[in-house]
Amino acid sequence: MTTTCSQGPRPELVTEVQAWLDQDPDAATRAELSDLLARAQSGNAEAIAAMEDAFAGPLTFGTAGLRAALGPGPSRMNRIVVQRAAAGFAAWLHSHGHQAGSVVIGFDARHNSDVFARDTAEIMAGAGFHALLADSAIPTPVTAFAIKHYGAVAGVMVTASHNPPADNGYKVYLGDGSQIIPPTDTEIAHEIEVVSEKPVSAIPRGNDVEFIGDELIDAYVCRAAELTAANSDVTWVYTAMHGVGTRVVRRLVEKTGLPEFVGVTEQLDPDPDFPTVAFPNPEEPGAIDLAIARAREHDADVVIASDPDADRCAVAAVIDGDWRMLTGDELGTLLGDDALRRGLDGVYANSVVSSTCLGRMAQACGREHRVTLTGFKWIGRVPGLVFGYEEAIGYCCDPSYVPDKDGITALATIMRLIGELKASGTTVADRLDEIWATHGLHRTSQLSVRVTDMSIIADSMDRLRSNPPATLLGDRVDVCDLNDPSNGSGLPQQNAIELTGPRVHVVTRPSGTEPKLKCYLEVRATPEESAADLSATKARLDTDMATLRDEMSQTLGI
Repeated sequence: MTTTCSQGPRPELVTEVQAWLDQDPDAATRAELSDLLARAQSGNAEAIAAMEDAFAGPLTFGTAGLRAALGPGPSRMNRIVVQRAAAGFAAWLHSHGHQAGSVVIGFDARHNSDVFARDTAEIMAGAGFHALLADSAIPTPVTAFAIKHYGAVAGVMVTASHNPPADNGYKVYLGDGSQIIPPTDTEIAHEIEVVSEKPVSAIPRGNDVEFIGDELIDAYVCRAAELTAANSDVTWVYTAMHGVGTRVVRRLVEKTGLPEFVGVTEQLDPDPDFPTVAFPNPEEPGAIDLAIARAREHDADVVIASDPDADRCAVAAVIDGDWRMLTGDELGTLLGDDALRRGLDGVYANSVVSSTCLGRMAQACGREHRVTLTGFKWIGRVPGLVFGYEEAIGYCCDPSYVPDKDGITALATIMRLIGELKASGTTVADRLDEIWATHGLHRTSQLSVRVTDMSIIADSMDRLRSNPPATLLGDRVDVCDLNDPSNGSGLPQQNAIELTGPRVHVVTRPSGTEPKLKCYLEVRATPEESAADLSATKARLDTDMATLRDEMSQTLGI
């Protein structure tokens, strides 16, 4: 049903829309916006609301860069927004002493990623930089690797990672291969504002663009190969989740002699519409059902899944008698334990929303451990990092080459570990049980609510701040507001609240990339309790988790 109203759009909005149309270089978004304007001017209420939303303001250029739905207007991802971002980033580089040098530009297989990458390359060239542009879609960690490999001053990756098909995004990296952190994000945002005062046709463009392809993939794979070991006895299933991981994983198999994977053929090739999944994220319910079905058919040892830009990695295995995906914390615990067993010397790190188990394991082995804010922009910058992870299936197994989450080197590490376990007659489940018996069982889960009204998130955070629970699971808890500069945590400010008790750890925060409120839950037992009767301890902690979930749901009013 079409809704009309007596008044058309605001005159100033019409002026802004017309100015956007006059400079938009993309025929598709021009046509979309022209149609929207015509319907709005005829009094169509839905069109007016859509136009208001598209021009509600510029996308916030934060520490994750830009990310939004594709479409016309400053609140969407499109060629004008991307060209302004590229010119603003170039201006920031100039202001920080980089007048020349190389800038790496990579892109995934989402709609318009290649177009946005080409615009970025030409604008970087116009600003005096040598643009190193991927000749085809590549994983995000390959772009991060390329920055150090080529000695570039910066990098850009066009990707929306595991967001829905309608989205795209724009991530920027500095010359050390790590993502930006404050205040760099606000400084770049200011430069983008300055650029936006003129039409994009005024932005200089150049042709000093070099395409990079096989040589980069070969260099990356050669390094990743050092982290794994061939084992012809491992049967494994792989899915790229309709993303860009397959090409690099196949090259890794060829280079190392790893056994050929059983592919989820429906999901191996890039497809920006992600037709077999509701959300292209291995963590989402049902996303790896096809892979697990294939594993059962082939009596596989393990399932490994990449997300669409292959910076995240998920694992499924038989746990407690049935196939399921490991939680991000379980896999992080396995990989951290593996690094500690191999005696890797350095700092072990995880985000504040992740399990506390890695810290306990590192302490037991006499290794330094750090807790960071959420995101690899923080984890990747930990001095002396040897292994880092966050619960959202992000793992940094090779920080000296890729100080960011990397689903391919994680895959290489996992394949070596699976091979070693199978050769010794044990499994992933056995190793996890051994860890729990030694360091205490840790169970984690998440209470996550997707909203259309962002005020719901703000209201829940205000409610928790004003009236935090005094107890959880019957034990008193300490409250730490990470947005309070005097909280004593040693962490930079973030809109998050941490609750810690003898048996629980809870962190609540808004998602940084999606319209979600997230509450990260952990319940744990002592090593003595776990070693005495691990099966009974698992059952008790599962009950505790259900109780904790109910308590936090009531506290947050969700």
